Amino acid sequence: MSLIFRTTKSPFLLFFFILTTILFNISPVCLASNEAARDVLYGAVITHCAVPGTVALTFDDGPGIYTPQLLDLLSEYGARSTFFVNGYQLSNHRDILVRTLNEGHQIGSHTYDHARLSALPYGEVVEQMRRLEAALYDTLGVVPTYMRPPYLAINGEVLAAMGELGYHVISTSVDTKDYAHDHPDLIPRSFTRFLEGLNAGGSVVLAHDTHEQTVATLTRAMLDEIVARGLVPVPVGECLGDPEYNWYR
Repeated sequence: MSLIFRTTKSPFLLFFFILTTILFNISPVCLASNEAARDVLYGAVITHCAVPGTVALTFDDGPGIYTPQLLDLLSEYGARSTFFVNGYQLSNHRDILVRTLNEGHQIGSHTYDHARLSALPYGEVVEQMRRLEAALYDTLGVVPTYMRPPYLAINGEVLAAMGELGYHVISTSVDTKDYAHDHPDLIPRSFTRFLEGLNAGGSVVLAHDTHEQTVATLTRAMLDEIVARGLVPVPVGECLGDPEYNWYR
């Protein structure tokens, strides 16, 4: 149980607050942190970081066979990222997902079946989210408050559902389209898109840890560029100024 309070100059009220927290085991929560958390909207599309000097590398569709290699690379750079995962991938890669969370990366929802939510009725949208929530809680003991809709396909009904379910909806401002360039001769096109996106002021980068060239080539090039620009690669929750304890429920 949490008690939100404002600073008071009354000694009596301060004494009452301290006594109440002791007697009823209430943990105080600083109002400023709660107000900061509310700044990240639920059920609204988010495309850019809010914290200056940060970039969010985000990876969709995993975990997969290339994810461990990607985790090694991120560790080499001291970088943390956000992974928007699908439920159907978990049965064969639970250990990878646990490692991802344990190494400080953020886990977000990408629906259970990688469903195009905008094409589904409301009830099936909710089912896609709830099924993945159950799978993630069974594996990690947490349920994320961040999600990305597959194909970036959203409409008013989807946003309403995400708001009611308590999700921040993350889109992108730098789409590498790496899925279309998964070949050594083609992946430079994704890096060019990354550069163009950064130059245009983008800061939330979309890539996929299920594609070999993204992990083998593109991510290192992106990290080198981020470092060269004096930027910091962080999870999307951090780049929005949202305290880490709000990333899950």
